[in-house]
Amino acid sequence: MISPIFTQIIKLSATTSIINSHIQEMEKLVSSWCKNKPLPESYIFPPETRPGNLVVPTCNTIPVIDLSKAEGQNRTHIVQQILKAGQDYGFFQVVNHGVPESLMNESMDVFKEFFEMPWEDKAMLYSEDPKNSCRLSTSSVNYAREKIHHWRDNLRHRCHPLQDCIKHWPQKPIRYREVVATYTIEAKKLGLRILELVSEGLGLESRFFGDKLSESEILSINHYPPCPDPSLTLGVAKHCDPNLLTLLHQGDVSGLQVFNNGEWIGVEPLHNAFVVNIGNQLQIISNNKLKSVEHRVVTNSRVARTSAGFFIGPSEDSIIEPEKSLVDDAPFYRAFEFKDFLLHYFPNLEDNEVVMGHFKSQA
Repeated sequence: MISPIFTQIIKLSATTSIINSHIQEMEKLVSSWCKNKPLPESYIFPPETRPGNLVVPTCNTIPVIDLSKAEGQNRTHIVQQILKAGQDYGFFQVVNHGVPESLMNESMDVFKEFFEMPWEDKAMLYSEDPKNSCRLSTSSVNYAREKIHHWRDNLRHRCHPLQDCIKHWPQKPIRYREVVATYTIEAKKLGLRILELVSEGLGLESRFFGDKLSESEILSINHYPPCPDPSLTLGVAKHCDPNLLTLLHQGDVSGLQVFNNGEWIGVEPLHNAFVVNIGNQLQIISNNKLKSVEHRVVTNSRVARTSAGFFIGPSEDSIIEPEKSLVDDAPFYRAFEFKDFLLHYFPNLEDNEVVMGHFKSQA
């Protein structure tokens, strides 16, 4: 008969072994090794895709929309502003959006605090399995297969249903679950409000994007440490978002760039604003009346940058297709299940033409 003490020793040994394994994996995080180190070759992008020394202007032309004017006699004007921004840029910023400034500040503080914690407090969250509902990782979802890594660490977790997902969120910082739960609730309200305005602009019912089309909620927090040579690498390579709508809280450090009219333009961080971008599914459902645009993240050598993207998307079993009332002659895309889109998206995420081309209508 095995004694209780021996059993405890075995359990402790197993737990220690798991923690040690996770700590070894944690050594892949950029933030764990980058200080005072030169840029490794595995992070140097090919000349045609690296940002280079070209100074990209911070763009003042990405539309900024004041949502406080969306209630009342200016509503139609705000709807048209959103629609035009979605057509011309695929991006816009919203201010006076209803999410309390104190909550946005506290959320950003807790996101930064998470990445500043010691290794051992984060080790158990590290995973390269994209199916994990809450995971800390580095570079991209293709880390094990990609030839060039991205200069970023990432915490990503599901937010719906909240009562189930929150159990898997980080336990430290102590206030993480409480603050971030409130933040995601407010972000979802804002996202649905914007989708309602989009629906009006497209001539659809106001709740068209409710229920299963906006059931999925994912929070993705990116941390970009200072980089020894920003001209050679990227925090995130060019891509479009696969979901319906993304709300980005980018803090006060620039880095986001949008591809527009053949050039990269920087998106200026605005105080207490959200950057909103159109996802692939909204482009498909609108039958190209709105567009999902390629964007990327550049690094800098001075300060760390932390941003938080809130992704609203369909449930995996949702059928996605162009809304019939938005089709003039023929639909640009065929019908498909959203889970099939994701299966094709992730291996090809840096080539949006390949991603979208797979789902184009053959008619």
